[in-house]
Amino acid sequence: MEDSFNPNVSNSSLPERTLQRIVTNNGIVVLALENPAADIIATRIFIKAGSRCEPRYQAGLSHLLSSVITKGTEQFSAAEIAERVESLGASLGADTTTDYFLLSMKTVSADFPEMLELAGELLRSPTFPEAEVELERRMTLQAIKSQQEQPFTVAFEQLRQAMYQAHPYALSTLGTVETVANLGRGELDRFHHTYFRPDNTIICVVGRIILEEIVNQIEKVFGDWKIPDPAIPSLELPEILAFPHHRITPIPTKQSIVMLGYLTPSVNSADYAALKLINTYLGNGLSSRLFVELREKRGLAYEVSAFYPTRLDASQFAVYMGTAPENTEVALYSLRTEIERLCKVSLKADELQAAKNKLLGQYALGKQTNAQIAQVFGWYETLGLGVGFDRTFPKTVSVVTTEEIQEVANRYFIEPYISLVGPESAVAGLIESSWEN
Repeated sequence: MEDSFNPNVSNSSLPERTLQRIVTNNGIVVLALENPAADIIATRIFIKAGSRCEPRYQAGLSHLLSSVITKGTEQFSAAEIAERVESLGASLGADTTTDYFLLSMKTVSADFPEMLELAGELLRSPTFPEAEVELERRMTLQAIKSQQEQPFTVAFEQLRQAMYQAHPYALSTLGTVETVANLGRGELDRFHHTYFRPDNTIICVVGRIILEEIVNQIEKVFGDWKIPDPAIPSLELPEILAFPHHRITPIPTKQSIVMLGYLTPSVNSADYAALKLINTYLGNGLSSRLFVELREKRGLAYEVSAFYPTRLDASQFAVYMGTAPENTEVALYSLRTEIERLCKVSLKADELQAAKNKLLGQYALGKQTNAQIAQVFGWYETLGLGVGFDRTFPKTVSVVTTEEIQEVANRYFIEPYISLVGPESAVAGLIESSWEN
């Protein structure tokens, strides 16, 4: 099956480029886009399995897998893999997120077949050597313990746990000290066997390519990869119930972290574009409302921002501020006031247009390199949006109205989850005494 799409990644010095979408006989989705401007090919290989696929007692499993998948295969040791990549002047790396696993590589055109062959070996035949697993497991445990000493991470962790409860999104992709301590080669093998399969794989290739050659090379490396008999297991994720409450962790630090969170919909919601605009208006950059009002005008914030991540399941809209301990109470009040202002006062037309210009400008700038383009289109396919989302999203953003912004704000910004971290004298009993009256 083959489809074509004219993506919004044109360059005035190049002819119009067409993104090709092909599904191989064994179910791999191949996305290919020719960009002859430089002799570089960037490839992103997505497996539709991230931390949301982990049992809670194995949190951190997909992250550990991403750390060791390049450390040995049936043919090559970790040193041989590294030497092979470096000898070509290429780059190769693995990562995991809440919603997918990713293998990334970049190479000159002539070396692409050899790098693709190596990628195939890594994806299909990792051996997860015991010594490498133990080393990466210890490093992960150190990273988790290090994060537990960072006030922002502590605040975000407890906000996420309050909002998502038993859902996998409640935990960091690193996992916890307790869960990672029990992970080993057996768990890695089972996860790999379950989710690493051709009908769960997306390969996006961008650069100086010829479509037929790319497809032939992918068929050569992956064509004999059989679809296993067991179907990909259906995820039975717990329902995310809205029950706003607050969590406080006293820590002897020099600043307080104040964080508010609201449950918001996934990327598939009709409200997605409006929420992205609200995020841009409130907390994106030095011209955002939170930065101007709370840092520049009032001097309350060391840092202040907002985020609304793109998720397959329910997402979260969060605002946060780092502030002096003595300003914790007013920071909490001010953040919530700015959010609730959107529910009561419509944005001015020029404010909304400025947010649109910023959001769409940053969106366009995020697709300048081959690697960025491969990431974006492979990500859309992985989320089930399809490559056409690149064309529809800017159009959807452009027609959002001030009335729609206010309606969306009133739909989701009702009662916040609150996370506070800071000196006990600044945060203990703060919410009850200063807000609930």
